[in-house]
Amino acid sequence: MTSVQNPSMRSQLYPMIRQWAEQIENTWKQHLELSPYQLPDDLGYIEGRLEGERLVIENSCYQTPEFRKLHIELAKVGNNIDILHCVMFPRDDYALPMFGTDIVCGRGQVSAAIVDLSPISHDQSLPESYVERLQQLPDAEFIEPRALPQWGDIFSDYCLFVKPTNEEEENLFVQRATDFLRIHCEQAVATKAAADERDAIIEGQNRYCKKQQLNDKTRRVLEKAFGSDWADHYMRTVLFDMPSQEKKVKF
Repeated sequence: MTSVQNPSMRSQLYPMIRQWAEQIENTWKQHLELSPYQLPDDLGYIEGRLEGERLVIENSCYQTPEFRKLHIELAKVGNNIDILHCVMFPRDDYALPMFGTDIVCGRGQVSAAIVDLSPISHDQSLPESYVERLQQLPDAEFIEPRALPQWGDIFSDYCLFVKPTNEEEENLFVQRATDFLRIHCEQAVATKAAADERDAIIEGQNRYCKKQQLNDKTRRVLEKAFGSDWADHYMRTVLFDMPSQEKKVKF
């Protein structure tokens, strides 16, 4: 496992993944006040082997006054598998949903694409301001919707989980996911910090992270490449770290 930067990795990813990664970053830059978020030195860029193939993982992280961590993970396994993973973690005094999105591409075909604004409230409902905006979006029809995993009760009624069947559906997914992201950024900037809600916010984010850590597919890939201890550390430190672990930063 190495930590030598390889800037050419992103250019080798499946076009839909490159497009969505660039769109995420551009939307963040347009709507949010970004500053760097420091990951441990050995977890920004990672190389390993998975079933004889070279595995490369590249992590990019930022923070803002509203979000303690904005995380994009891009991964590539040989010439067979490309992955995008992104989660936006609100600060513990901002009662915001969890924006999350993943794309998995195998052998030149996207097998799964998901995006959601996952509620953290006790009743698993999104804020009314989000619902109003989401209901105004035009219909987005896909030929092959996918079923959520058993632990997927954290997702909202607006969760989009599909297997795009052609380039048109790939573009439609990116367009709808961008709508979700734009709404989220605009709502976050318009939201005021609420310190009196901190305990409930932390509880909701912890519930989200614990459910996501049950993703056996992700864990198995990391365990095969790096071992079970490293996989657990990576999932808890980088992918789905709990809000109670955050370091307070003054802006």
